[in-house]
Amino acid sequence: MNVQTLTFIFVGFTFAVYIGIAIWSRAGNTDDFYVAGGGVPPLANGMATAADWMSAASFISMAGIISFVGRDGAVYLMGWTGGYVLLALLLAPYLRKFGKYTVPDFVGDRYYSNVARLVAVVCVLFVSFTYVAGQMRGVGIVFSRFLEVDITTGVMIGMGIVFFYAVLGGMKGITYTQVAQFCVLIFAFLVPAIFISMMMTGNPVPQLGFGSTLTDGSNIYVLDKLDQLSQDLGFEAYTAGNKSTIDVFFITAALMVGTAGLPHVIVRFFTVPKVRDARVSAGYALVFIAILYTTAPALASFARVNLINTVNNAEYKTTPAWFKNWENTNLIAWVDKNQDGKIQYTAGKAFRGKPQFLEERGLKGERKISNSSTNNHNELYIDRDIMVLANPEIAGLPNWVIALVAAGGLAAALSTAAGLLLVISTSISHDLLKKMFMPNISDKQELLFARLAAAFAIIIAGYFGIYPPGFVAQVVAFAFGLAASSFFPIILMGIFSKRMNKEGAVAGMITGLTFTASYIVYFKFINPVANTAESWWFGISPEGIGTLGMIFNFMIASLICRFTAPPPQAIKDMVDDIRIPRGAAGSYHH
Repeated sequence: MNVQTLTFIFVGFTFAVYIGIAIWSRAGNTDDFYVAGGGVPPLANGMATAADWMSAASFISMAGIISFVGRDGAVYLMGWTGGYVLLALLLAPYLRKFGKYTVPDFVGDRYYSNVARLVAVVCVLFVSFTYVAGQMRGVGIVFSRFLEVDITTGVMIGMGIVFFYAVLGGMKGITYTQVAQFCVLIFAFLVPAIFISMMMTGNPVPQLGFGSTLTDGSNIYVLDKLDQLSQDLGFEAYTAGNKSTIDVFFITAALMVGTAGLPHVIVRFFTVPKVRDARVSAGYALVFIAILYTTAPALASFARVNLINTVNNAEYKTTPAWFKNWENTNLIAWVDKNQDGKIQYTAGKAFRGKPQFLEERGLKGERKISNSSTNNHNELYIDRDIMVLANPEIAGLPNWVIALVAAGGLAAALSTAAGLLLVISTSISHDLLKKMFMPNISDKQELLFARLAAAFAIIIAGYFGIYPPGFVAQVVAFAFGLAASSFFPIILMGIFSKRMNKEGAVAGMITGLTFTASYIVYFKFINPVANTAESWWFGISPEGIGTLGMIFNFMIASLICRFTAPPPQAIKDMVDDIRIPRGAAGSYHH
């Protein structure tokens, strides 16, 4: 069978499973909708957490970034994995014992302030919408390539599936759907990695094949081969890092503390029966996450070697079918600058930004050739996000593997999208309406508002998936910076400091947010020309500035709380209750 037919079968089967699970586990009350009734077993919650954590960014983009930037891409591996460890050890068990539904719920109650709650809600909505727009776009890309429908149709199909199990099932439906999605995405990631590792190095374990010699008779190590290929084409050596040590440190730290404050993952630990189960499920999730994260650098390296060997200096007329298939999506494009009919792939931009076609795709569209690079011989544009999805085709793997990867990419995008949409809906229905504006609504009314908010959020997310703003990639840095400079300090101090009061928390949040937002807006939007290492404060890029914002948050909050009234005794008792193991198996108290 051809790739399209197999993809229809794989994707159709997995979607049927997701919908079936949603119907089986539909939510009947707010407990089910928000936290799955607090009855999810640790192993299932670990798998669901891993699926929630490993979004389209992990499945599709991370290996793609590493494939192109080499060692500098390690900041994502270290930051995202380290962020999960921070979350699992420092935050999750304590927040679970606190027993609230959402991060703004914790912030509002711990700091006895609706101002703090409102700031937290705004941050949750911004971070979540930023992420979910990227997930829906990923869904559209997978559909457009493998099912040969346009991206708009693909996004709308994804919206329909997420709408069904997120609105109907709530957290209960999402949790058990994410268990199935984890199984699909991890299998889809590992199978091609194992195949390609065996083909290129003879070793079936990608993590070991990554450090092995190639079986092409050269007896050269994979990374040595990549260094050689990269330098021959005018790129930096693959294993050489271009970023300064301080910037690597600050970006890694920002990713760690930013991801540790991501609300859609924190809420997962509210779904287990006991605090001990939160710790156990965190351990399971770390193992499941590590499987993909340790495979990604190997997959990235294999893909890069195969891409260069397959494409560079190849006759365009005889390029494999995969090249022309991906060309139709505008995610890879070629212009014959020297009119020799061959694809020249070197350092430098082939086009000004992404290739823009007029009315027809392929070779018939006009492309704006870039003259901005000193080395302007490059004729090939490649979107980094295609590396994982196109990898099986580049390596010549069977069609069923290609279809499996498509299903895995959709599972990764949809699992995270569902978690984010639930966080958005609970922030609106529970934190804004129930806790601030409509405190007297019944449980049934709150559930209705939660479902309406989820439906509205899906529509907005779908719109941004179909019409992504040109600065989506830049806003990702904004999202991490906001989460790092706002949530992490106030959650950490809320758990471990009885002296921290509402004045300190609000002042710290506003300071961290204002500084981080101003820095990123200036360098990303107002004056992007100045976005160079020479202009940055202390050599810290906008991607890493959230770490400095976090430090300012801690400093201002600690200073202000010393000169203002301490929290009420009830709040101090609450902090003691969160931290002391006594009554660890207690139930929710809303």
